[in-house]
Amino acid sequence: MVADREGGARRRPGRAVAYAVCGAVLLSGCASMPDSGDLRNVESTPRQDTGVRVFAVPPAQGASSSAIVQGFLEALTSDDPQYDTARKYLTPAAARAWRPERATVLADGPSVLPTAPEQSGHQPDTYVLEGRKVASVDGDHAYKPAAGAYRSKVHLSKDPKSGQWRIDALPMGVVMGKSDFQRNYTSVDKYYFATHTRAGSNGRPVAVADPVFVRSKVDPMTEMVRSILKGPTTWLEPVARSSFPTGTALQRGVSGLAPDDQNRLVVPLNAKAAQVGRARCREMATQLLFTLRNLAPTLETVELEGPGERRLCDLDEDGAENVAWRASAQSPQYLYFLDGKHRLVRMPTGAGGTSATPVPGAFGEGTKEMRSVAVSRDDHTVAGISADGRALYVTPLAAAGTLGEPVVTSMGATEDARLTRPSWDARGDLWVADLNPAGPRLYVVDQDTGKPVTVTLPKLSGRITDVRVAADGVRVALVVASKDDKQSLLIGRIERGDDAGDAPAVVDTRPAAPDMELVTAMTWAGDSRLVVVGREQGGVHQMRYVQVDGSTLEGPAPAALSRVTAIAAAEDERAPLVASSEDGIVRLPSGAQWQKVDKDGTAPVYPG
Repeated sequence: MVADREGGARRRPGRAVAYAVCGAVLLSGCASMPDSGDLRNVESTPRQDTGVRVFAVPPAQGASSSAIVQGFLEALTSDDPQYDTARKYLTPAAARAWRPERATVLADGPSVLPTAPEQSGHQPDTYVLEGRKVASVDGDHAYKPAAGAYRSKVHLSKDPKSGQWRIDALPMGVVMGKSDFQRNYTSVDKYYFATHTRAGSNGRPVAVADPVFVRSKVDPMTEMVRSILKGPTTWLEPVARSSFPTGTALQRGVSGLAPDDQNRLVVPLNAKAAQVGRARCREMATQLLFTLRNLAPTLETVELEGPGERRLCDLDEDGAENVAWRASAQSPQYLYFLDGKHRLVRMPTGAGGTSATPVPGAFGEGTKEMRSVAVSRDDHTVAGISADGRALYVTPLAAAGTLGEPVVTSMGATEDARLTRPSWDARGDLWVADLNPAGPRLYVVDQDTGKPVTVTLPKLSGRITDVRVAADGVRVALVVASKDDKQSLLIGRIERGDDAGDAPAVVDTRPAAPDMELVTAMTWAGDSRLVVVGREQGGVHQMRYVQVDGSTLEGPAPAALSRVTAIAAAEDERAPLVASSEDGIVRLPSGAQWQKVDKDGTAPVYPG
């Protein structure tokens, strides 16, 4: 049996981390390789959360061409660190050229079909892999949803000396079914800093989560450090920066990174990082700590080390939160909603009761009826959309605050063709869309000028019906309604010019909930995830979490709730999920069922 390493210590030159390998565990999907028999599908292995690592077996002597293909595909689902066993099924040239960093994910394991029937004394040398595509993972470990048929050829040749079949042409990457992918890979948020967003009075850089997939049982901590050092994924790179100098890498031979028994991790870096100043070094350590706590929640301290075991800097969790602003670390003080008297009221987030009090200022007086509101992330300012959807008002959340004149006005002919609910980012900018068919626009109200600026939009397949900007200010979630009555959830990247007067642009939109054909409510619920209410094709309405890259999140969905009209969540997962439904305002504390808060309330929001 092969056991995973327990605990562990950092591996660095001259300090090896050893663990015993006593044999091989063969599970379904990594079984001993057949040397004869009919072709079959490579079935996806049922999800198994065991502590053992799964290794495949090398090709048997005299194995048929079909058995070589089957054995190779099964070896791809193993935990072999460098795919050494899988490479034994390839010719030397093919093994050198093959790049297993990429992956193609199919709905089920690939079907394997010969291009010619097997004849007496003659085995086929070409096979076709077929299936239905679900996603792909690129060389940056970035996940991307995919659809349509998959078809790729595998060619074999027989070695003239040994007489053994080996694969000499194959797809460039690994191919496996969805359940095998979920067993072998895990999603991890790696962190960078928003290029144009700073938060708070001291202008701290804002952390941006960049989700990637790494193999879950093959030294994931070391692989994540390498991924961080490589830089943001291609999609995020235009709007995010890394504090690591270009060319920074782990020292030669480093692997098996893991916290010690004091929950401290030492990361040995090459000479490129040796000359950075203290402030920049602390930003580098912050990126690592935010990222690696996803893999090791008990990790307390990261220490960066240069050549010769020279200590560069170290940082604990409190220090990291002082270095950078991160949405998921901000615990909202209040939940806000509109009560039956049209007043904006609030209640402490952790309160066990249901009593709410009006906020200070014009919105708490209820003299102007609103249909939706948004509170700035510092709880200092509130924005609201009038009941008819025509006007956006912004006012301080203070006793002396007055309503004033609308900041944005829509000329849409009907209420559903006017303004969406507003949304704030950590920078202090306010986002809202005008749905007027005669001139649909997305606006951002600049925190400095208080003036609305039209945001440049890409060509979309329909009209925007809802907008939620991420706290980091570099991503925005859009619900887009198409002419065939579908409503899709898209994530767009927000790019800003270097000049203060440059209008922002939303570019490169991608699906975040590709399986849903009707999204009726959504909001951010973490650094890289959202909670969505909607319906899959042919299904019923449901509420679930989705990842910004379109991947499927593990874990249970929120408890079912009927007739949800609005949803509120905080990036801090400890805050209860809140919704507006047929029962009024309800909330979902962790480990509990939905609880009534206010039977007449509407439009619940957390700051943001």
